[in-house]
Amino acid sequence: MSRTASLRFITIATLAGSTIALAACGSSSTSATPGSDTSAAKKTDYVIGVSNTLVGNGWREQMICSVKVEAAKSGQVSKVIVANRNGGPNEQIADLQNLISQGVNAIIVNPSDPQALTPIIDIATAKGIVVMAVDQAVDNKKAYVAANNQEEYGRVGAEWLFKQLGGKGNVAYLRGIAGAPADTDRDKGFQTALKAYPGIKVVSTVDTGWDYSKAGQQITQILNTAKIDGVWTSGTDYTVVNAFDATNTTPVPVVGQATNEFIRQLTTRPEVKGSVVTNPAVIGAVGTQLALKVLNGEKVDRLTMLKPRVLDMANNAAELKTWVFPKQPATFASQLQEKPFTSYTDAELLACKGPGK
Repeated sequence: MSRTASLRFITIATLAGSTIALAACGSSSTSATPGSDTSAAKKTDYVIGVSNTLVGNGWREQMICSVKVEAAKSGQVSKVIVANRNGGPNEQIADLQNLISQGVNAIIVNPSDPQALTPIIDIATAKGIVVMAVDQAVDNKKAYVAANNQEEYGRVGAEWLFKQLGGKGNVAYLRGIAGAPADTDRDKGFQTALKAYPGIKVVSTVDTGWDYSKAGQQITQILNTAKIDGVWTSGTDYTVVNAFDATNTTPVPVVGQATNEFIRQLTTRPEVKGSVVTNPAVIGAVGTQLALKVLNGEKVDRLTMLKPRVLDMANNAAELKTWVFPKQPATFASQLQEKPFTSYTDAELLACKGPGK
């Protein structure tokens, strides 16, 4: 849920010479120096590190699974080492230091801060390690970035909601983690849409921490104290619908993401209105595929940006129904593929097996 377009992206994109994936200024890498010669044997023995600082979040769990499975599918990776704990920049820097010391060839990192990781990224890249920031950007120009366009995510979801309300009404605004790059960028997009709809009033803004339970408690409090005509969430969506039920409140339109339970609610309960803004957790696999290309000497843009889509039952009912997984948990991220960057099958992703497993 996590979850990154911003001026930082614009800067990176300008330096790369493009704003979309697949051909610019990448360099190859081995365990020593980018661009150095690699043997055929070496190309089946890469070690990839993963750094994540939000544990217990279904979106992030699938992000990690997608890294493992794409690495296994490539046939080029012998091991994926995961550093996975709740924390901020200090904890992540320590984890990145450990990954570097373990001899990884590439690091897939969902950054906790855009600037704080700059020194450790410098250390990694000086050792020939490919650093791929996924989901959220970093300011270090030596890193690659593969991300969902989070500013656009905020804007298109807000526009859908404001149009549903006929351009006027009270909205609850449920953000993510204060200070996280994705949250900052989504807010920029939300505010851009809000300026175009002067009849919309944001009556409550809360930071959910991308915690579903916390978001459910927060929206319950809001429903008990204010008249709400719509809810924009940074992905903590299905617990909002649960709060409608718990408080005997008539459901109002909700903006969420591709969360298993939220999509089930939309596809099985006609009274529940909402939209899904795509923000694929398999961005981890996207970053993995691109990092391997760099390791193999292929040209890769410094920035790869995915454009979000807005899906609702009025226009995308058939597709949404295929995104419901009864055997998966409520927080499961239901978008399993992001072509052409994912090469595994749905079943392989669900199995979540890395190299050698």
